[in-house]
Amino acid sequence: MKLVVGLGNPGRKYDQTRHNIGFMVADALVRRYVGSPPTTKFEGEISECRIENEKVLVLCPHTYMNASGQSVRKTMDFYKLSPEDILVICDDLNLETGRVRLRRSGSAGGQKGLVDIIRHLGSEQWARLKIGIGRPPAKWQVSDYVLGKFDKTELEEMEHAVVHSCDATACWVANGVTEAMNRYNAASGA
Repeated sequence: MKLVVGLGNPGRKYDQTRHNIGFMVADALVRRYVGSPPTTKFEGEISECRIENEKVLVLCPHTYMNASGQSVRKTMDFYKLSPEDILVICDDLNLETGRVRLRRSGSAGGQKGLVDIIRHLGSEQWARLKIGIGRPPAKWQVSDYVLGKFDKTELEEMEHAVVHSCDATACWVANGVTEAMNRYNAASGA
């Protein structure tokens, strides 16, 4: 069993915002693999689907981005999962818009949802798939930028990034992180 966690903020006002790209990928995965309707558990919404004969839980924490770790921890504990069974999908300011980068482990890189997950799990040894949202324009506050909605051009790029991220996630489930990194990081120019 694998756990895929899409990071974001709950509620309509955050739909289609840069910070919610993790939720967008999670929703696309559930649609692609005909997952179960989401249920509210572990302080989030969780669906179940099958990818390459592997049971995959898709979690969208509803604790808001900066407190995502408590939802992830509760889900891990309930299903007795190890960090190697987890893939977290989130936005990244340090990647150009639409670029996808999968990593086996590593630091949070300033992403507060990842910071909280590291704190709750006591480990950085879990996979993360980061989707570039680019840097904010001059004189913009980072918080305003990440909570802002994609413009039309960005949204087109993000639609491609969501498909690419779903493909990379399926490869991670079926073939492991090394194969997924080799195949999908190169394809996105990461």
